[in-house]
Amino acid sequence: MELLDWFNKGLTPEAYIEGMNVNKDEMNKIYSAYSLNSEEQEQIQAIKDKGLKVIVLSEDWCGDAMLNNPILLKLAEAAEMDVRFILRDQNLELMDQYLTNGTSRAIPIFIFIDQDGEEKAVWGPRAEKLQELVTSERGKLPDQESPDFKDKQMDMYKGLKARYLQEEELWHTVAGSILASLK
Repeated sequence: MELLDWFNKGLTPEAYIEGMNVNKDEMNKIYSAYSLNSEEQEQIQAIKDKGLKVIVLSEDWCGDAMLNNPILLKLAEAAEMDVRFILRDQNLELMDQYLTNGTSRAIPIFIFIDQDGEEKAVWGPRAEKLQELVTSERGKLPDQESPDFKDKQMDMYKGLKARYLQEEELWHTVAGSILASLK
């Protein structure tokens, strides 16, 4: 299938959010609280006339999607880009074309296409600075064989989720990273 076919098959943002069972309130909270700063608004102007569309490979249980998807939706609204969501687990044919480091089905992945369906940019699954944060937090975990590894890992994920929900600086880091991929 061509990228334009994938786009046309995708869920609208409203349908995706309506169907969410996990992280729906959290995603809506970030969406409601985030607004573009002046630098982001300026950068949007440079891409507004490109007529881009976005395919989002995602799943509602993903913490990175919880953070990144609402930021993308705000950017897309400002840039007048249509967005469609493709559920990763039901569409591995597409997902496997966008593996992270050639091996990982990490999400979300944002595929920016033009009106003809030609790929113009790909972003995801995390902004570089957020990857550094996650890597740093993982580095603090005990060895996987340790009896408290699972508990510590869950605490780490809860801590990251709390930061994703509260730290506006992280939201702007994500926005800046997405916009940089479109230059």
